[in-house]
Amino acid sequence: MSQGALVFDIGSFSVRAGYAGEDSPEVDFPTSIGAVLDGEDGSTTSKFYVDPNIHEIPQENMEAVTTFRDGMIDNWESFQAILDYTYTNLIKSRPSLHPVLMSEPAWNTKEKRERLTELMFEHYNIPSFVLCKSAVLCTIVNGRTTALILDSGAAYTTATPVIDGHVIQQGVVRTPLAGDFITLQCRELMKELNVDLIPPYMISSKEVVPEGAPANWKKKEELPQITQSWHDRVCNSIIEEFKKSVLQVSSTAYHENVAAKMPAVHYEFPNGYNRKFGVERLKVVETLFNPSKDLPGETVLGVGEVVLKSVDSCDSKISTKLHSNIIVAGGNSLLQGFTDRLTKDLSNKTKNTRLRLIANELAVERRRLNAWRGGSTMASLPAFQQSWISKQEYEEQGKQCVERKCP
Repeated sequence: MSQGALVFDIGSFSVRAGYAGEDSPEVDFPTSIGAVLDGEDGSTTSKFYVDPNIHEIPQENMEAVTTFRDGMIDNWESFQAILDYTYTNLIKSRPSLHPVLMSEPAWNTKEKRERLTELMFEHYNIPSFVLCKSAVLCTIVNGRTTALILDSGAAYTTATPVIDGHVIQQGVVRTPLAGDFITLQCRELMKELNVDLIPPYMISSKEVVPEGAPANWKKKEELPQITQSWHDRVCNSIIEEFKKSVLQVSSTAYHENVAAKMPAVHYEFPNGYNRKFGVERLKVVETLFNPSKDLPGETVLGVGEVVLKSVDSCDSKISTKLHSNIIVAGGNSLLQGFTDRLTKDLSNKTKNTRLRLIANELAVERRRLNAWRGGSTMASLPAFQQSWISKQEYEEQGKQCVERKCP
């Protein structure tokens, strides 16, 4: 059954897909895609552009389309465009030949699960299908059946307790302090520092300038009339590179005097403007762990508080096991110092409690692939074969079978 099975882990930020049994996905590309709209009211999509090499080239009337909202599929048309592109251009095989395992958030709705099941069987004619909670997949790849998964992705930072391979729904705790929030914080920082975000598509030429000096660049003479959503997405790509290269999590609660002693990092923007970033490196991401600092009066949980609230929502008998099996996943966990700060914050709030964060520092990029790799492992297990929804089961029981077969 699982030979040739495909594993899809599609999140708010990126699409990861590949064959079960492999250590890494065949493809890994952004979920945000381009769509050229036509029709009198501009509401009809004439064509989707999924390939990043194409939709990053400016085109008139191209909008940046977001497929997910609240971590769940929201735009089914663009979701189908992503699957079509993956099958045709990357997997290069007929969907009817491959069983499909697909990840889903713990809070996915019955309606969306059934619609997805129907889409996969009716439109793609796949032989069998299974939906698995991302948190459960993270436990599998880390060799556990019980753990607390802290996943800090684009839209949310989520703590999800998994007991004996099952998600404890009342223990799922989310906060919007995640990747998209950090991007907004970086945008605010650029405004404060008067740094112009000039995407490469606008630049004809640029000159080397001294550190801190105004950029000296020339704008391309002929540019298409691009949409605001597309321009914003390209500017956010600049921010993503900045985040990876510059930002760092403070090892303790942020204090300007301590941050000032940290080494500054030099960074150059696409238009040639360059400068060093010192205290800003730590200040921008501090809100993730200490929201009261920049969001006074808001009832938003920091990363450590999300973990503690999740554990407290579960039976006290398993809290010790959860504390000692915290699996860190998601793109934000790749920020330098993230796991060290989380460990310190939790240790300060859980005296005399044995804590263990599972985050392999030698393979930090794998944290981002935790769910996909868990799916790759699970779909390859002989014992898992009875969990698949077969085409015959779907035809006999309808889309409702997903609720029974994929709890």
